[in-house]
Amino acid sequence: MPDISLAVIVVLCVAALAAGWIDAVVGGGGLLLLPVLLLGLPAGTPAAYALGTNKAVAIVGTSGAAVTYARKAPVDVRLAVRVGVAAVAGSSAGAFLAAGMSTEVLKPLIMVVLLGVAAFVILRPAFGTAPATGPATRRQILAAIGLAGLGIGCYDGLIGPGTGTFLVLALTAVLHLDLVTASATAKIVNCCTNAGALAMFALQGTVLWRLAALMALFNLAGGMLGAHTALKKGSGFVRVVLLTVVFALVANIAYEQWLA
Repeated sequence: MPDISLAVIVVLCVAALAAGWIDAVVGGGGLLLLPVLLLGLPAGTPAAYALGTNKAVAIVGTSGAAVTYARKAPVDVRLAVRVGVAAVAGSSAGAFLAAGMSTEVLKPLIMVVLLGVAAFVILRPAFGTAPATGPATRRQILAAIGLAGLGIGCYDGLIGPGTGTFLVLALTAVLHLDLVTASATAKIVNCCTNAGALAMFALQGTVLWRLAALMALFNLAGGMLGAHTALKKGSGFVRVVLLTVVFALVANIAYEQWLA
C-alpha cells in the first residue's frame, strides 16, 4: 500500500461512510468516494488504483444495502438478477478499457455526468413519485437489460461514479418504478456491476486491498443506514437527496478543476 498519512486515511474512511449512505439512498456514492481517493492517494499513483480500490469498497456497502432493501421493499429479485448478469459483462468490458484512463480525463467526465443527472431530475419533477403500475412487460425487461445492464454496466467499469444514480433513473424510466423501489432494485444490479469490474481490476493488480478493507467497513455501515433511511422517508426524500448531492459535487469538482 502507498505511504498514506493517518489524517488522509481518516478522511477516506469518513468519505466511505458518507458515500455508503448516499449510494444506498439514491446511488452515486462513487461520485463522492472516487474524487476523494483520487485526491488522497499519493501524487503519481495511476488513476486505475483509485478506480479498483473504489470498486472493492463499494461492493461491500452496496451488498449490505441490497440485503436491507430486499427484506423490506417490494423488489423483483429475479428481474434484478437478470439485469445484473448483463451488467457483469458490461462492467468487465468497461474495466478492461479503464486501465489507461487518466485523472485529467476522469474529472471533466464526472462533471458532465452530474450536470446531465441534475437537468433530467429538475425537468421531470414528478419522476419516480408514482408507485409501479404492474409487472414489467417483455419489452420493458429487454430494455432494462440493454440499458441498465449492458450500457450502464459498461460505464460502471469504465468510469464508475454515478452508476447507482443512473441505474435508479433508468429503472424508474423503463420499468415505471417509484424511486424507493428503483433504488432497491438498483442495489442488486449494482452488486453485479461492482463484482464484474472488481474482478477485472483484481486481475490487473490495481486494487489497494488493505486500504479497501478498512474503508469497506465504514461503507457497509453507511449503506445499511442509508437503506433504512430511504425506506422510512420515501421517494420525495430520495429526490431531494439526489439533487443536493449532485449540485454539491458539481460545485466541488468545478472548484478543484478550475479554481483551486
